[in-house]
Amino acid sequence: MPKFKTKSAAAKRFKKTGTGKLVRNKAYKSHILTKKTSKRKRNLRKDIVTDITNSKVMKKILPYL
Repeated sequence: MPKFKTKSAAAKRFKKTGTGKLVRNKAYKSHILTKKTSKRKRNLRKDIVTDITNSKVMKKILPYL
């Protein structure tokens, strides 16, 4: 059985929780922050669990995560 390659770009962006779900950071927090409200920026800091539809694809991309 051959080994599978992990996509390194995805490995940097996703983490696995204890229950096996994938967690990711929210987008739109990197630049042009002056026009965004403090509340919006604060909510962008939080991690979010990936959707079930996306996590099926991610499990193929991240076989050993």
